[in-house]
Amino acid sequence: MARMNHEEAVVTTRLDAVVNWARKNSLWPMPFGTACCAIEFMSMMASRYDLSRFGAEALRFSPRQSDMMLVLGTITNKQAPVLRQIYAQMAEPKWVVSVGVCASSGGMYRTYATLQGIDRVVPVDVYVPGCPPRPESMILGVIKLQEKIERESLKARKEHVERFYESLARQEALQARRGLSTHQAVREMVLEAAAAGQQAIF
Repeated sequence: MARMNHEEAVVTTRLDAVVNWARKNSLWPMPFGTACCAIEFMSMMASRYDLSRFGAEALRFSPRQSDMMLVLGTITNKQAPVLRQIYAQMAEPKWVVSVGVCASSGGMYRTYATLQGIDRVVPVDVYVPGCPPRPESMILGVIKLQEKIERESLKARKEHVERFYESLARQEALQARRGLSTHQAVREMVLEAAAAGQQAIF
């Protein structure tokens, strides 16, 4: 029997590096499309641009089978609790890409009905500018997310998600204590955060 050369058969590395390598190359998109950015997303997934080249071809419309949410379009205040619920149901670890100016900042809709940036209610990892952004820009956003995943630690990602769950517990407690609907509770939390000089509720 031939002797094994351990110098050729053994590789040493960090756990974070191995796990993050696997994570960044197996992202499963969860599209939350509400406007024109969703049409550009369809083009990005089709054969001409083909997001599957980046290991993200397993498109799922079930949050429990997804770990990369792409918010594509305008989000109203009434949709904010739905967005939070879908994010809470996604598999961990999970990431969010805010696609387009409407999702990132409310865009041209500077009104009481439009959420002025989804990062007020869910944690966002990457912002893709444009109105709407072209498929190339969305692909660049996914590449930037992969680079971020490659650099982050497992502990930091876990703490990142846990902060959101703490805000979800506060939301449920507020609903139970004051008999509010999910929309009313989230809206009140957003207003309280703004009054305290904070942007996000988590």
